[in-house]
Amino acid sequence: MAEKISVLIVDDEPRVVDEIEEFLKTRNFIVHKAGAPSKAFSILKNNLLNIVILDIKLPEMDGLQVLSKIKSQYPDIEVIMISGHGDMDTVIQAMRNGASDYFAKPFKLMDINNAILRTQRIIELNTKLKSEQQKVHTLSKKILNNIGNQLLGNSKAMKALINMMSKVAKAENTSVLILGESGTGKELVAQGIHQLSSRGSNMFYSVNCSAVPESLFESEFFGHKKGSFTGAVEDKAGWFEIADNGTLFLDEISDMPMGQQAKLLRILEERKVSKVGSRDSKNVNVRVIAASNTQLESLATQNKFRLDLFHRLSVFVINIPPLRERKEDIPLLTNYYLNQYSRAMQKQILKVDNEVLSILEQHNFPGNIRELKNIIERAVILCDGDSILPEHISFSGCMPVKSVQGETILDEVNGNPLNFDLEKHEKELIQKAMIHTGNNKSKAATLLNITWQALDRRMKKYNLDS
Repeated sequence: MAEKISVLIVDDEPRVVDEIEEFLKTRNFIVHKAGAPSKAFSILKNNLLNIVILDIKLPEMDGLQVLSKIKSQYPDIEVIMISGHGDMDTVIQAMRNGASDYFAKPFKLMDINNAILRTQRIIELNTKLKSEQQKVHTLSKKILNNIGNQLLGNSKAMKALINMMSKVAKAENTSVLILGESGTGKELVAQGIHQLSSRGSNMFYSVNCSAVPESLFESEFFGHKKGSFTGAVEDKAGWFEIADNGTLFLDEISDMPMGQQAKLLRILEERKVSKVGSRDSKNVNVRVIAASNTQLESLATQNKFRLDLFHRLSVFVINIPPLRERKEDIPLLTNYYLNQYSRAMQKQILKVDNEVLSILEQHNFPGNIRELKNIIERAVILCDGDSILPEHISFSGCMPVKSVQGETILDEVNGNPLNFDLEKHEKELIQKAMIHTGNNKSKAATLLNITWQALDRRMKKYNLDS
């Protein structure tokens, strides 16, 4: 973006245009002007512009139509609306169409100046966000375009994750097991693998195994014929048939009843399905990606999950790092969600206070990305200014946090000082889990609701390996 802000004024009243132009030039802005939409679009085509000041009532075309056309053709340009005939419905429609601000005539020129400065900060934030996104691996960008931004990040952990996704995507028949805590984006990773594979143009079908009643397992997975049981009033395709030539994502696979795991294993090995009530079988070409927030190998040793099914699903295993293990991504994710929710709520919140980032980076995030997203959404709702401050931040629905630098915090129940040393508490909790499970890492990881690899990393960090 150029050092000087370039502004286009679109208004059919020469007096208004000249007045705004003279005012802005004294403040070192580059100014273009147009009395009609046709002239405005000619200027837009031939010049690098940052902001358009746009009147509602124009010849040739309504200002709201011009706004929509500008935002569709030049989405990075911010638009400030002005009107001498504005009403609340017009204001709402303008903001919905992408306007960053709105003023009714007559207005103070200083208000326009302040609006441009606010808009300039939005532009700078968007530019910074785009710059950060450009640092992300090319494959990551393709995934983001298809499935969203929860996989956004520049940390080594995220780059390694994207690299693994790209590699296994090429092996389009290989089963994949995705392990990670709740809220880390397991389904997004599965969608990313699907999008990067040759199956990407075909069906991606997601199933939550914990929500499938055992009595309906065969009907849902394999389909049924009309009249095969009470209530089967017509033929029904099963999920394997629906996802044929595509990907079937089995979330929370650990919740699948043992009796049904054998049936799933048979389908994975034979690549054939038979509908309930039919003797015929049908070949299916489906890639299966399974996910779990618990260690299936540990469950298998406890006879809570079939070991043969585990080995069939875990040909390629991907562990998604929790947010607390890639905290360098928190500022980028925070700014992304701030921008997203500010626009959705039509607020002009431009930045996050540094103290807020410090608070977020110290938080453990048991809910991972989903929790961060909720925190920022609540903060945007609470914020009435242009900055997210510590008082706007709350965790898991608790009261907003206050700055406590240099302040002793007491327990409200017994009045004793509270110890907020996170590493101290984490180390003690790991020691207790290891003692409780007889130094069995798999069982301790399950007890702590983290992956075996995450526990191993923490034990090395705290020198607990011995």
